[in-house]
Amino acid sequence: MITAQAADGSSVRAFDEGHGPAVLILHGGSDDGSSWRRVAVRLAPRFRVLRLHRRQYRPDLKTGSACTMAEEVEHVAALVRAIGQPMVIVGHSSGAVLALEALVATPTAYAGAVLYEPPCVIGPPLGGEALARAQAAIAAGKPVTALAIFLREIVRAPAWMAVVALSPRIRRMARHQIDDCAAIDQLGNRLDTYAKITVPVMLLGGDRSPAHLGERLDALERVLPHTERVVMHRQGHGANALAPGKVADVIAGFAHHVLRQ
Repeated sequence: MITAQAADGSSVRAFDEGHGPAVLILHGGSDDGSSWRRVAVRLAPRFRVLRLHRRQYRPDLKTGSACTMAEEVEHVAALVRAIGQPMVIVGHSSGAVLALEALVATPTAYAGAVLYEPPCVIGPPLGGEALARAQAAIAAGKPVTALAIFLREIVRAPAWMAVVALSPRIRRMARHQIDDCAAIDQLGNRLDTYAKITVPVMLLGGDRSPAHLGERLDALERVLPHTERVVMHRQGHGANALAPGKVADVIAGFAHHVLRQ
């Protein structure tokens, strides 16, 4: 584990594994970085792999107000300063939206980025009215209802995935997940800003993922100046857990290319 201090004095922490050029992983929702452990294990023989425990998902840092994307970006920046070398940033789901914001904030810190299905706003809000109902459910002490709304109406996941809302671990993260979605909506449509990102970017997706995630990748592909698109066959939004070797191979190939330039 590596620790650092953000500008506001809050603690930053990340799993720190392996040796070599640095790869920073920003996990998606309802997670603490654990879902990327098997990917990290496969990368660690060739890279120094840092899995940030995102501020949005740190119960010890939760205050009365919701965590903003800007606060999360500062945690990323603090860790990057502590490492002190150019790196590849890998973001998954909402963590990929955070990666986009980190690229905008400190572009010279990164040699490139792998963005795995970021649910960035490309038109209407990501959550919109459904998010408002999920927030009301959280306020009423109904985390399972909030997560069911999130999965069914915002993620647009298959119906069978609603069972994950019954997991005690996931229920404990319900408020964090809904706050995460709200932080993305608060950003609004940032495609014009993302068009100024000049480092190489790999846009990663699965052919079994919800269609709207592919549409968001399409929008990013149209505006980012240096992109490569990779589609993982027979995979969805959770290939980091279900096919870690495939995801690790994609990241390793990209990282070797951009870090040697």
